Amino acid sequence: MKKITPIVLAFGVLSTHAFAIPANGVSDNNSRLTADFVKKQVDQSMSIGRAIKSIIGNYPREAIGVVSTALDLYPEKYKEIIHAAISAEPALTGEVVSLAIEKGISSCSSIVETAINAEPSYVDFIVRAAAFSTPEEMDEIVRIAVETEPDSADNIVQTLSRSHPNEMVEIIKTAVSAMPFVGEYVVDALLATFPDEAEQVVTTALRESSKEQESVRRILVTAINAGVPPEELFKYAKNAGATDEQLAFIKNQ
Repeated sequence: MKKITPIVLAFGVLSTHAFAIPANGVSDNNSRLTADFVKKQVDQSMSIGRAIKSIIGNYPREAIGVVSTALDLYPEKYKEIIHAAISAEPALTGEVVSLAIEKGISSCSSIVETAINAEPSYVDFIVRAAAFSTPEEMDEIVRIAVETEPDSADNIVQTLSRSHPNEMVEIIKTAVSAMPFVGEYVVDALLATFPDEAEQVVTTALRESSKEQESVRRILVTAINAGVPPEELFKYAKNAGATDEQLAFIKNQ
């Protein structure tokens, strides 16, 4: 007969009660049991990250409740908790980000950066959740997201512009000023999504990239390839402060 280890026993005995969380909240008793359960697993694992991964692995349906409890118990370990939770259950990335922001355990930018580092492929969900929770911090969300995952700058800007179309110009400004070389990708993505906003998209991107000549040239090429008429592009570029050389480049296309 196999012996039952203390850890397994702890999961079996406590899980029945610790995760009896009602749909409309957590009762004081259940909250206490959940907290005790998380503490026990942390003590046994000697790491909050390992404990979170283990609990979520065994009880995926209770992941958010466990993360909430862990953040309350160990707010100073928020980076490890967020990283562990997202790594264990990537589909909950958006919910984890929203929960962490709502608890106010750290700055929105730090939470966004931590989440992206944990699961870069879910950057769309991360920025959408962060912008929904704290729309007043849109600029900071865009900046830290693009700096942390520049290869996804086009998706970041596209996602946020779709959910916050009135903020599109500011989103472009922040993204391109943070990482000028992403300008061409941002323009390509937004022209595909918002073809009627070509003037705003191109003019803003060119203006923010004005100090980077190669970036400007690539934006112009991208706009031409996307079907922006040369005469219109000439006007956009001139309004953005393009040099005579850059304007001549457009005329020669």
